[in-house]
Amino acid sequence: MSSVAANKSPRAWQRMLSGRRLDLLDPSPLDIEVEDIAHGLARVARWNGQTHGDYTFSVAEHSLLVEAATSDIEPSLPKEFKLAALLHDGPEYVIGDLISPFKAALSLDYHDFEATLLAAIYHRFGVPADLPENITKLIKRADKIAAYYEATGLAGFSHEEARRFFGPPRGLCAALVNRLSQLSPLPAAEGEARFLKRFHELAK
Repeated sequence: MSSVAANKSPRAWQRMLSGRRLDLLDPSPLDIEVEDIAHGLARVARWNGQTHGDYTFSVAEHSLLVEAATSDIEPSLPKEFKLAALLHDGPEYVIGDLISPFKAALSLDYHDFEATLLAAIYHRFGVPADLPENITKLIKRADKIAAYYEATGLAGFSHEEARRFFGPPRGLCAALVNRLSQLSPLPAAEGEARFLKRFHELAK
């Protein structure tokens, strides 16, 4: 092997369909486009694809549920924080959705890497990178509520198991509970379109 080849750094960027080239180790907000995020998240499977239905249940669909739960719990929440909820799993458009047991086995470096990407995404769309603690807790609560209904409705968990791992889903209006109790995975193109539609409603 030549010294040139030996010293060559591995590629750390990914080219997006928009034409942007995102450096994963040093992500620039200028290289982030919501169309790339929506396209990617709509094609990343939650639960490693271990869900019922003709289609995978995507991270884009999950993100919509988290934003809906966040907005339902706190209807007067400013749009920027609702947008933060919608984009909370944004990094997964390039790094995928690692299931929680695998994340737990990795070093803290992974979480730092994910946090750096999320900060760049938030910066790109005018969301504070350092969210107030109450907003972070609210989004996490909504995330667990969404996970509960996904687990029981799509991923084969019993209600007892889901309550043990995610806690009981409390504080939602009846209409949203009904929606969450009847989850049905969407084709990728539809999940992408719904994500983009909600993004543009919140980004106005």
